[in-house]
Parts: sequence; C-alpha cells; structure tokens
Amino acid sequence: MFLADKVIRLAYDPGIKPNEGGLPGLAVLKQVMGSINLFGIIAVVGAMAVSAGVWAWGHHSGGHQAEANGKKGVLVSAGAALLLGAANGIVAFFSTLGTQVH
Repeated sequence: MFLADKVIRLAYDPGIKPNEGGLPGLAVLKQVMGSINLFGIIAVVGAMAVSAGVWAWGHHSGGHQAEANGKKGVLVSAGAALLLGAANGIVAFFSTLGTQVH
C-alpha cells in the first residue's frame, strides 16, 4: 500500500454529525448534567468558605502551614468555580473548533 493511500484513508470523512433528536431521554440527560453542575458549584462554595476560614485561622494563630493550605484551597475552589461556570462555553468552543478541522 502506498503512502498516499494511507493518507487518503486517514482523511476519510465518515459523515457522523451530532444529532440532537437521535436518542430518547436527551432532555432528562441535560437536566441531570445541569443538576450535577449545580451541586458542584454548591460544593465549591462550601469548600471556599472552609478554605477561607482555615486561611484566616492560620493567619491569626501563627500556623503558617494552615495559612498556606487555606490559600491553596481558596485558589483551587476559585479555579473549580471558573471551570464549572464556563463548562458550556469551553465545550462549545472546542466543539466548534473541532468542526473546522478538515
């Protein structure tokens, strides 16, 4: 088999595209994913509150390790909140970017 034949096989378009009405239960799945996202955001709020408390307690008690862990927890919580809030936009961006690959 020649190299050109291998390249042509790699470039073959199978013709599969997302179909919104293809399977039953899609609306339920969207609702479940939205609920999971909401639970994640609520958990992040709790984690940030605890981390901020540890940060403040470590700062005022002279516990440098607790202070550092509190700061780290606040930053990780903020990053998780950013990703959870931007999940739809991130997936939509990369999905659109993926459709442009030929």
